[in-house]
Amino acid sequence: MGYEAYLTLAIVMAVLIALIVSNIATDVILMSALAALVITGVLTPLEGLAGFSNPGVMTIATLYIVAAGLKETGAIQWIAGRLLGQPNGVRQGLAKVIMPTSVMSAFMNNTAVVAMFIPSIQEWSKRVNIPASKLLIPLSYAAILGGTCTLIGTSTNLVVDGLMQSTFDYKMGMFSLTWLGLPLLLVGGTFLYFFADRLLPDRQGTIEQLGNAREYSVDVIVDENGPLVGKTIEEAGLRNLSFGYLVEIHRGSRILSAVAPDTQLQAGDELVFIGAPECARELRQIHGLNPANGDVDKLKIASHERCLVEAVIGPEFVGLEQSIKDSRFRTRFQAAILSVSRNGQRITGKIGDIRLQVGDTLLLETGQDFVGQYRSRRDFLLVSAMNDSTPPAFSKAPFALYVLLGMVLLSASGLLSILEAAFLAAGAMLVTRCISVTKARRNIDLTVITVIAASFSLGEAMTKTGMAEQIAQWLMFGGMSPWVMLAIVYVLTTLFTEVITNNAAAILMFPIAVSIAQQLGVDHMPFVIAVMFAASASFIMPLGYQTNLMVMGPGGYQTSDFLKIGIPMSIIVSVTSIVLIPFIWAF
Repeated sequence: MGYEAYLTLAIVMAVLIALIVSNIATDVILMSALAALVITGVLTPLEGLAGFSNPGVMTIATLYIVAAGLKETGAIQWIAGRLLGQPNGVRQGLAKVIMPTSVMSAFMNNTAVVAMFIPSIQEWSKRVNIPASKLLIPLSYAAILGGTCTLIGTSTNLVVDGLMQSTFDYKMGMFSLTWLGLPLLLVGGTFLYFFADRLLPDRQGTIEQLGNAREYSVDVIVDENGPLVGKTIEEAGLRNLSFGYLVEIHRGSRILSAVAPDTQLQAGDELVFIGAPECARELRQIHGLNPANGDVDKLKIASHERCLVEAVIGPEFVGLEQSIKDSRFRTRFQAAILSVSRNGQRITGKIGDIRLQVGDTLLLETGQDFVGQYRSRRDFLLVSAMNDSTPPAFSKAPFALYVLLGMVLLSASGLLSILEAAFLAAGAMLVTRCISVTKARRNIDLTVITVIAASFSLGEAMTKTGMAEQIAQWLMFGGMSPWVMLAIVYVLTTLFTEVITNNAAAILMFPIAVSIAQQLGVDHMPFVIAVMFAASASFIMPLGYQTNLMVMGPGGYQTSDFLKIGIPMSIIVSVTSIVLIPFIWAF
């Protein structure tokens, strides 16, 4: 091996360290690595940029439009409303969540599925008296497992298929992975059905009257010229709110706690309410109350054009190392933070001094276009918008589902490749106005596309310089059997995907897995499949997979909750995969 191999290894290690310990955006890290490989001559410009023309990457970009069409028409809510029903207990509730989620995730982006199911399940859980904290981690896990059942179920599958096409000129079929994905779904779903109720917390008891796992504090001020001055708490209609309750009144330098119903309101009183996010919407409808957060008044948005939005802080949020005030949040996003919830509990103190962490759930007041503008950004993992001015076009939901079905049938029958079928489906969504061109553009996550395409350069460099072959030799100490090496590849990929992105883990491990198969003198397919499934099987850490992070705030979860259910889940899925893979794809 020449110096290029060790330079490649150094760049790969630098990428891994940066992804794990730094807050630099993932696409910036990987594009920097691509640039370094091209500038140093390890790769030619064509080799470095080959990922941007890979069929798997282009398929992922096109499927974003298909998924957006399903989302804009409310197809998933349409299905959820017909399948959730009235369960008898937590286990039946889990079954009603797992089944539709896994089926939908098999055919569309699982992040979109989870994003749309979260508000539906929260509302449904209150109606059927099942804690949302018992259902939202299973929602994420079901989406992950469902995504492994088909080639288009997750971007990881398409990425590895793209690598297979460029390396071996081999295309997988739509249902090639179902032979393993379906057993994993059955095994994982059964585990969730019997054990999720025991292993997941019941966080609903903290505020029983709210029936909601998220808890916010909402501060308002009595308008000195408003109609509430001189009225009692009860007369002002503040005693029996549906989504919150009055905790205390700040009056000058005094704090009135345990406020009695006959307490009279005075001009300038600051009222502190605790409740669900809907509490803020409820208080906004009471004339004579103004937001206590000064940032709201500074928004350059007319009052009638504002709406309430819940957003979860993502791993690439620009102000992770700063206080909210120092990050210039309001100016940067044209949104005012009303309250912050962490691990299901409100964060007390002055909002401007709070240092945001990944997974924090914000209650924002902002413009009506905030969701459309930022849902494709990595700063936030948006959960729901309240008072959305553009409800889904439910009348087009059946047609959007027919488009999805047509895409699957055309691809599965072999009449068209997955990329060609996706092109037709995306075109149909646009022509029939299931989604507008503007919204289609917004929904293509260019950050994800850039990350995946740039990651290909690392895999190409490892193969070209011989470093993948060298790493394979280092791993194959003692002349281990193919089955043991398969287990090592699977476990290594699982560890990578818990600390870096799932797609980057798959791309880095792919050349190593192929080199191991070649040195063992066996077929590469079992090892490629192991990489594909292990990269998607992220159950242990909330940061390991985007859907896990999305449910963390709304479910009021802590990292320990994921460890408690995720470790046994990961072990069960790993053992099942390692045992079954060689029987389906022989060595």
